[in-house]
Amino acid sequence: MYVLDSSAFINEYHTSNDTATIPMVRDELEGESVYRYDAMEGAGMHVHIPDTETTERVRRAAKETGDLDVLSDTDIRLVAATFELDGTLVTDDYAMQNVAEKLNVGVEVIARDGIDERRDWRFQCAGCGREFDENKERCPICGSALSRKNPSN
Repeated sequence: MYVLDSSAFINEYHTSNDTATIPMVRDELEGESVYRYDAMEGAGMHVHIPDTETTERVRRAAKETGDLDVLSDTDIRLVAATFELDGTLVTDDYAMQNVAEKLNVGVEVIARDGIDERRDWRFQCAGCGREFDENKERCPICGSALSRKNPSN
């Protein structure tokens, strides 16, 4: 089962395998992409709504990797649906790929190269330079903004 992100509809992704998505994806689409969604749904694409428990599990995983702040609710629910359906997530979104890898969910990319490795992001204070494992509104030491930092640097 291939679970489709909005980029699959935008880039006219085709597969002979069973497909699924979530209702929120349709809300992200415009123009011809909406027609592709509707046509695929009419042809038997499964529209799945993931459980709250699974969605929270994905949120926790995204928080652990440092991707939570860059993922939309739709992104989180897509990863959750893919997890529940034991499917393969079809997306070009790097943050979604990173969280999917943490949860051992398969990923297939469409128009871009996929991620090379899973990352647990760190956050660095713009003022004092201290690093933190999780994102906060402000640095608890000096009050400056934090930015996401590649952990391999």
